Amino acid sequence: MDRAQFTSSIKEKARELGFNLIGISPVDSFPENQFYKEWLNKGFSGEMAYLERNPEKREDIQNVLPGAKSVISCAMNYNTDYPYSIEKTDKTKGWISRYAWGDDYHDTIKDGLKILMDYISSEFSDEVKSKLYVDTGPVLERTYGKYAGVGWVGKNTCLINQEIGSWIFLGEIITNIELEYDTPAPDRCGTCTRCIDACPTDAIIEPYVLDSRLCISYLTIELKDKIPSELREGVQNNIYGCDICQDVCPWNKRAHVSDKTEFQPREDLFNPDLSYISKLTVEEFRKQFKGSPIKRTKRRGLLRNAVVAMGNSGEKDFIPYIRECLGDEEPLIRAHAVWALWKIEGGQAKNILVSHMKTETDEMVNDEIDDILSSI
Repeated sequence: MDRAQFTSSIKEKARELGFNLIGISPVDSFPENQFYKEWLNKGFSGEMAYLERNPEKREDIQNVLPGAKSVISCAMNYNTDYPYSIEKTDKTKGWISRYAWGDDYHDTIKDGLKILMDYISSEFSDEVKSKLYVDTGPVLERTYGKYAGVGWVGKNTCLINQEIGSWIFLGEIITNIELEYDTPAPDRCGTCTRCIDACPTDAIIEPYVLDSRLCISYLTIELKDKIPSELREGVQNNIYGCDICQDVCPWNKRAHVSDKTEFQPREDLFNPDLSYISKLTVEEFRKQFKGSPIKRTKRRGLLRNAVVAMGNSGEKDFIPYIRECLGDEEPLIRAHAVWALWKIEGGQAKNILVSHMKTETDEMVNDEIDDILSSI
């Protein structure tokens, strides 16, 4: 089998495994590698220290797999046929990013890539060396996806395909086999700035540049400490991730729909009641989110986000739930409950906060109360 035939057979096998897009690029040092280093140096990665590890591997994929010649980028559509535009306006409910409605995509994509990698090895016997990654290794995935023709990196920094939009999970196989290569995808964003204009926290500071420290997805998932008070209103009712810059993207208006059962919304994971989330115990959280990407935030992170969303709702019906969170064992949750109570009650929350301060032992929570009382 010659190179062209084998390349074709790899793509055919990937489609059989459920991948919607498959592209192949050569191993190279692209201009994006330098941009990534500049992005890190400006501090845009926030507290995501893992992005700074193994810079030599991100710079040159040969340091990931010596002798690497090709990167096979495979993408899977996760756009489920489920309404979201109406429900998202209900501020008594929390919004969970579409990618986290179902099972953890890492497992689904990795399983498919493993089968594809085994297929490649079986054809080349002992000659082939390969590694696979699904958003877990020192690989600039979107860059290789771009040069493999899977899509272009949009102004919102998401990989966008002109046929199925940006609701795609990406994984790759790095191999020492030389294959036929695809043409890089052209940028089709044009003059559109809808994603930039729609971001509530102005995280897209200029086209193609995201300051993660301002991004709702970062604030609700990656940030483990307090959400900066000046950004909390912008979080709105998002409790895990954010889809806003993708919701408004014109290329997603005609996005294909996935029927994969793994990506369908779990019960209680599509737009859940904030009151329900705020009452989850540690054991209930573990049970509810087993096998879900949401387990990444741990209970303390998810309830922190839910409390902020309740504060942003302005709904007085949430006050009993917020007051209950004032007694939570996690200081992080208590600190944000302080803010949420003040956000809804204003000056009327003063007596409750003063009383709580008499028994509160955590410095972070007391600092939050001090800040609010001084503003009142």
